[in-house]
Amino acid sequence: MPRFAANLSLLFTERPFLSRFAAAKVAGFDAVEMLFPYAHPKERILQEIELNELSLVLINTAAGDWEAGERGFAAVPGAQELFRTGFLQALEWAQDLNARFVHIMAGNAQGAEAKETFVDNLRWAVDVAGEQKLTIEPINPVDMPLYFLNNFDLARDVLETVNAANLHLQFDAYHAHRITGNALRAWDNFGSYAAHVQVAGVDGRHEPTSDIIDYAEFFEVLDAVKYAGVVSGEYFPKGRTEDGLSWIRSTL
Repeated sequence: MPRFAANLSLLFTERPFLSRFAAAKVAGFDAVEMLFPYAHPKERILQEIELNELSLVLINTAAGDWEAGERGFAAVPGAQELFRTGFLQALEWAQDLNARFVHIMAGNAQGAEAKETFVDNLRWAVDVAGEQKLTIEPINPVDMPLYFLNNFDLARDVLETVNAANLHLQFDAYHAHRITGNALRAWDNFGSYAAHVQVAGVDGRHEPTSDIIDYAEFFEVLDAVKYAGVVSGEYFPKGRTEDGLSWIRSTL
């Protein structure tokens, strides 16, 4: 079975953020990810990672003002300075925290100019990043109606256009189902571009236990293709996080 990680921005939220690392370790995880770590002291996050012998899989570039609707800036025409400032911040944090990936958030934009902006910003980012691995993630237009990167064909086109060894697809099976109607088929078509996988149930984005996506089969497929990355639970627990880990408990 794949190696699993916990998204600490969504899981173990019964606890303060800095207490979630220990909770993840007790629950059996040895890897974690988070969306936006920037509101917390970097030194304390690193301390919790090291104290609990965890590895950090991924952080996101800053989204901007989330409450105002901002979702990143990489594809937003005219926001190059905001993107570059946010990316350099994320790169510094990723390097200091030993994060494997930085997820570059595209932001809310549409059209040819947005695509050109996205490609230009990614070309700059992959050069600046050096050996740091980066990802882009298609997000379904129901959850984020204005988000630029909202389908896998576009993601593949962008990845092939930028053509950088340190830029990869972030494959979220929940978004894949919402976008294509069939997460496993989406993996068949686009999984070769993926370096990081996330999972959630389709109904309510809760634990990945519903029959809509056959996760047992999906994990078997990942094993069959020798997927070497991590599978992260990025979902909203229905109740106490520990009570909903039956989907992986037998593999931890």
